Amino acid sequence: MKRRLLLLALLPLAAGAATPLEINEASQAQLESLSGVGPDLAERILKAREAKLFDNWGDLRRRVRGIGPKLATALSNQGLRVQGLAFER
Repeated sequence: MKRRLLLLALLPLAAGAATPLEINEASQAQLESLSGVGPDLAERILKAREAKLFDNWGDLRRRVRGIGPKLATALSNQGLRVQGLAFER
């Protein structure tokens, strides 16, 4: 049983799937672990989130300078989610 649970837990990694990361809960270190997010962008995200949680990707893109459709797509492909949802153009 333990072996089966371990295999199920590792399956997304083996398949190359990104582990979901909710932007409204992510730490600065977690945000910076995403390709395309450096310390400055992570800080802008956290500062905007401090004022109010992000409602959706459009809200995130309006409130955080530097997140356009290309970066939003890349971040979503890495597992970043807003209210549990992936970015859709």
